[in-house]
Amino acid sequence: MNDVEKHEISQLPDKYRPLSAWAYFGYSIVFNIPVIGFILLIVCAVDSSNVNRRSFARSYFCGAIIVLILFAVIFLAAGGLTAVTSVVEAIKNALSSN
Repeated sequence: MNDVEKHEISQLPDKYRPLSAWAYFGYSIVFNIPVIGFILLIVCAVDSSNVNRRSFARSYFCGAIIVLILFAVIFLAAGGLTAVTSVVEAIKNALSSN
């Protein structure tokens, strides 16, 4: 980053200052802490002190929701498969006992 860019960034209000790559990395790590990270994620998603952090927290939250939905679908599909398998086994056992 050259001096002109540094000067332009320093002139921005705190609300619009960009986050560094290390800040994004650090927030990603903190958001992955089970309970505290989720609370901080919600706080950052509704906080208006920095627009970039708020947008990152909202996008992280949306990604987390998508992952949870995918896990639920996979879990239900696996449970559904288990139920079908047990019904097929019960039918096989009933037919073989006759």
